[in-house]
Amino acid sequence: MSDLTGYRWALSDAIFTKDKGKVFSCFACGGGSTMGYKLAGFDVVGVNEIDQRMADIYIKNHNPKYAFIEGIQTFKDRNDLPKELYELDILDGSPPCSSFSMSGNREKDWGKEKKFKEGQADQVLDTLFYDFIDLAEKLQPKIVIAENVTGILKGNARDYVRRIMTAFDKAGYLMQEFELDSSRMGVPQKRERVFFIAVRKDLEALLPKPQGLLFCEFPNLNMKFGREPIPFENIRTEGLNDNSWTDHDQYVWDRRVIGDRKYSDVLMRVQERNSNFNSSFIYPHRPVPTIASSEGSKLTLFDEPRKMNSKEMILAQSFPLDYDFGSSKCSKIQYVVGMSVPPLMVANLVTRIYDEWRALFD
Repeated sequence: MSDLTGYRWALSDAIFTKDKGKVFSCFACGGGSTMGYKLAGFDVVGVNEIDQRMADIYIKNHNPKYAFIEGIQTFKDRNDLPKELYELDILDGSPPCSSFSMSGNREKDWGKEKKFKEGQADQVLDTLFYDFIDLAEKLQPKIVIAENVTGILKGNARDYVRRIMTAFDKAGYLMQEFELDSSRMGVPQKRERVFFIAVRKDLEALLPKPQGLLFCEFPNLNMKFGREPIPFENIRTEGLNDNSWTDHDQYVWDRRVIGDRKYSDVLMRVQERNSNFNSSFIYPHRPVPTIASSEGSKLTLFDEPRKMNSKEMILAQSFPLDYDFGSSKCSKIQYVVGMSVPPLMVANLVTRIYDEWRALFD
């Protein structure tokens, strides 16, 4: 599929060329990043995912050649990995990141096991990135791409990024990082994320040298994307109201004023109570705010008393409209969407890498 601008599409209409290179995806959740690689023409040969329910959704939609449903700590120590996994062009991963989210407990959660109400195994999330780098050192892909929340660049977490860079260096990789906004990449949602892109040191000589910079050994990728943001009005879907609406939602909606971004803005003004800060209003002329996985993170239309419906969520994340989410319930779709990377965001990112570092894929 060559058009990387269309967020309204279906799997039944797509043609995946699989001619750009081989990818393996870790922490793949429902398969958003994999969908992006496939859109860009890559062959995603396998997946590692600890959550059985997410893995079931992934397998239904992608039918991977290799599927390892286990923690990355177990996966990276396997001695029976297929030879093909040692011949990858790209190792992709989104190490769980709630420890660094600006809306979470941040420093209080660092080093602690996180308990998941969804049922997957307890894990210390802030060490999983190092396990991912260990896997890269073992498999030696040409390129490693890791996605995370922007909170990892803020405050005390910045030291964590320095340690990630050191770990990549010891594993034999040169790393650079980019803070990107999906709404500037053809996605009808403002979802800001950090991407760490690392290339194997022995391949550095194949990369183009930046003009005019005599002593720069590692050329920076151009990751500037400037597409006009797509407003919610473009994806509004009338006649489908499959999300719950409570008396509390109505109370907040009735008291909103232009300029309110979150429920908390209303409640602070009316009750002097700072709560519901994860629940946002959607303005018709703006992109959808970040869709979070939690059902408690509400997305309510400013000009209509209802929440965002399931079709609008799918469009806002640039998933195909016929993707099998394992359930038609809006809360289940929101969970998968909120846990995933927008396919178009990944497709445009990896297309830029392919175009600028073309020699690595020959």
